[in-house]
Amino acid sequence: MVSVTTWNINSVRLRMPIVGTFLREHAPDVLCLQEIKCQEHQFPYDAFRELGYEHFAVHGQKGYHGVATVGKVPLKEFSRHDWQANGEARHVGVELTDGPGYKGGEGTVIENVYVPAGGDIPDREQNPKFGQKLDFLERMTRWAENIERPTLIVGDFNIAPLESDVWSHKQLLKVVSHTPLEVETLQRFMDAHGWSDIGREHIKEPERYFSWWSYRSKDWRKGDRGRRLDHMWASPELAAKATAHSVYEDARDWEKPSDHVPLTTEFTF
Repeated sequence: MVSVTTWNINSVRLRMPIVGTFLREHAPDVLCLQEIKCQEHQFPYDAFRELGYEHFAVHGQKGYHGVATVGKVPLKEFSRHDWQANGEARHVGVELTDGPGYKGGEGTVIENVYVPAGGDIPDREQNPKFGQKLDFLERMTRWAENIERPTLIVGDFNIAPLESDVWSHKQLLKVVSHTPLEVETLQRFMDAHGWSDIGREHIKEPERYFSWWSYRSKDWRKGDRGRRLDHMWASPELAAKATAHSVYEDARDWEKPSDHVPLTTEFTF
């Protein structure tokens, strides 16, 4: 069995205490982080090693964005794609290598991505950031058309596609992350490879499923104005090996939390 967690941590150095808490309590084999907000030489490698995570693929930049995948199990960097087309650190891919406990899983690819948020106005002409987000997703789509290996893509997609992925479908239809244009663009990405949305395979629509709550909500549980911005999608043959999926909402209550919470999928090979 292999367990994989994705988490937009919103600064790994600032939030290393809660990362440590999560790893001690849940110990996924692979942890994919987005928005690490540090350069590669600043990443807290020693803190992860003390927790038993000795394998790293880190793609960082100064102060913004950045992604990192760390493993208790052997893995190696597999790919870096500039889907933003401007040099920002928003993707890193790894390949699982030979290791105990997941015979049959060797060679599985895990892609870790941080899709741009897209600004506040859902109009390419008025808001160039929105256009950049759509173009990013189109580049991902062209890439997905040529995937030939069992692949898991995880991360902060910054889109909540389904009505039950947001606290109010009606009120968010014109809000970036839930607009029909974004949902259509994301669907083209799904269709390009036939991805399976693992979260929704295990948490069936129309059940509520959120992974993000704004910092503006002082009592996030009471208001529960969440969105599902984080995703774990798999190639069909890999999705068939997913045996469990969970959302750890309690992490949103921890001291100095991220506004996102961890998602974990378990695979049995």
